[in-house]
Amino acid sequence: MFGFYRFASVSPVLKVADTAYNTEEIIRSAKIAASNGVAFVVFPELCITGYTCSDLFHQELLLQNSARSLLKIAEAVKDSEAVIAVGLPLRIFGRLYNCAAFVQRGKVIAVTPKIHLPNQREFYEKRHFSSGRDLLCGVAGEAGVPLCCFIEGAGEVPITNFIIVKGGASCNAGSEVRIGVELCEDLWTPAPPSGELALAGANVIVNLSASDALVGKRDYRRNLVMNQSARCMAAYVYASAGVHESTTDMVFSGQLMIAENGSMLAESKPFSRQTEIVYADVDVERLNMQRLSEGSFQDFDSRAIIARAAALECLRDCDTLRYRFVSSTPFVPGNTETRDISCTEIFNIQCAGLAKRLEATRSKRAVIGLSGGLDSTLALLVVTETFKLLNRPASEILALTMPGFGTTNRTKNNAVELAKLLGVELRTVDIQKACLQHFADIGHDPQKLDVTYENVQARERTQILMDIANSEGGIVIGTGDLSEIALGWSTYNADHMSMYAVNCDVPKTLVRHIVSWYADRSAHLESCENGAESIPNQKGAALASVLQDILDTPVSPELLPADSSGQIAQKTESILGAYEIHDFFLYHFAKYGATPEKLRYLAKYAFKDQHTNEEIDKALAVFIRRFFTQQFKRSCIPDGPKVGTISLSPRADWRMPSDSSFSDWV
Repeated sequence: MFGFYRFASVSPVLKVADTAYNTEEIIRSAKIAASNGVAFVVFPELCITGYTCSDLFHQELLLQNSARSLLKIAEAVKDSEAVIAVGLPLRIFGRLYNCAAFVQRGKVIAVTPKIHLPNQREFYEKRHFSSGRDLLCGVAGEAGVPLCCFIEGAGEVPITNFIIVKGGASCNAGSEVRIGVELCEDLWTPAPPSGELALAGANVIVNLSASDALVGKRDYRRNLVMNQSARCMAAYVYASAGVHESTTDMVFSGQLMIAENGSMLAESKPFSRQTEIVYADVDVERLNMQRLSEGSFQDFDSRAIIARAAALECLRDCDTLRYRFVSSTPFVPGNTETRDISCTEIFNIQCAGLAKRLEATRSKRAVIGLSGGLDSTLALLVVTETFKLLNRPASEILALTMPGFGTTNRTKNNAVELAKLLGVELRTVDIQKACLQHFADIGHDPQKLDVTYENVQARERTQILMDIANSEGGIVIGTGDLSEIALGWSTYNADHMSMYAVNCDVPKTLVRHIVSWYADRSAHLESCENGAESIPNQKGAALASVLQDILDTPVSPELLPADSSGQIAQKTESILGAYEIHDFFLYHFAKYGATPEKLRYLAKYAFKDQHTNEEIDKALAVFIRRFFTQQFKRSCIPDGPKVGTISLSPRADWRMPSDSSFSDWV
């Protein structure tokens, strides 16, 4: 469903050189995984015999028994659609190879010999095995089919490290699965085979491994898998031998990992004494769509690799997601331990962009409209920190609060207090009289609270900002965020426009997160002079208090009059739907090209405990309609810094016709 496929990585209990015992454990584990809806199961390197057999690999009986075990495994899972990848020693053309073998529906469908054989320190693989490099480069006949090896009972089996899934009812072009294969050391080399395989189209890399446990090696191995999955823009399924291998000279920890494009989806605990299985639901469709717009996958001639590919039946896709975390706030750093690092980096990018623009324009001042809301608060914090960076006084920053018909005491007071605590100049310009004059000029009834009533106020504020910036020799700093840009939630040529937009690539959920981070940081600021004991910074605590109240204030443009109690009546999320839902849609739509059906499916999974299906459906309809119809505003937005992987700048990441139809999406 929607291009999701469930993968399993297994480290079974085994006995070294006991192929009968190992085979039964592999079959038992494979059936458990298959019963959980798995499409592909990966076992460790040489798992049928055990990796640590050493010179027993030169024993005829062990080789015969391991080949028989492969057939037994294939027969045992013949009623399952799942593909099972196991490791064993195989004789091919008179040489012995360390191989991965793939079985599906009772057949051995492919064999992959290991290319890179470690032969130093504790490893001596070249003593027993030959490299499969020549076998994998070979093709037979004019048709360019892969070389085959004969396995008694299985017949001629293709030798390949590239497996293409045949099409079927659940295998559309967008969710096509192509498997690349590595064995252990292949990953550790300067040029892993998976790099070339990914360029040829492999979107899932499986690695059958036996990597021993050393101090620090687990983290290093984890980084290898995550980085290679990111470099290849693929899923990477890694299965390593466990503690039941021989401990004559080494110990193995049974590390199991499933990563997707740099993110770890599933990982086992080390040194388990039981059979371990980890599962992950991999989004192959997302990987395929991302490759269409990113990376260098279009520049590689893949014909040689595709020519030697083997084919397997269409994989079973996921009926429901069970082994995948889908963040409801994909723009927000999910790791609390790295929160400070992530927010600092985003903030620094914003400040660096503004600093360059101030220097390039030789601006005497930065002029900003301060509403007491989230966006203008973050923008002012960025401006303030930028002036510190440039060693310029905060007094050169001019903040304007411009109360109108919907301004409440809460937001106005917060704006005033924020400017005071940050040390910037604050001016108040009441726009009501000017707006009433404009209503008279254009013949609009001020009692008619329509779009004209709202937009007149927004344009009046922008006119004031622009004109004062001219008179002060400054530039207007835009406050609008990425969520508003995506939904077109701005007045054309009003808050839509500025001279540099510092928040243009920061979505609303991330704006909230950064302001909260800044508040926490301010609350914990301490001053220490002349070696005296640290004492709380009272100014920092006051700033944190104001920021927290701003965070607690409903999001609103405050263009319609307040309610009878003087509270905000016009609440944006009551009109559009929750911003966290819209940011979720934006992330998966713009970055991965997700269909509306997939957006709905993912949102209902991610927000199952937060929002009703009705809320999600309503928000999705709003998102699709507004994202398409409001492109004309994005086509002429001001400059501003990109801080994340998604930007809607018409000069960079997002180029779209302003008059495109959205009928197919609804």
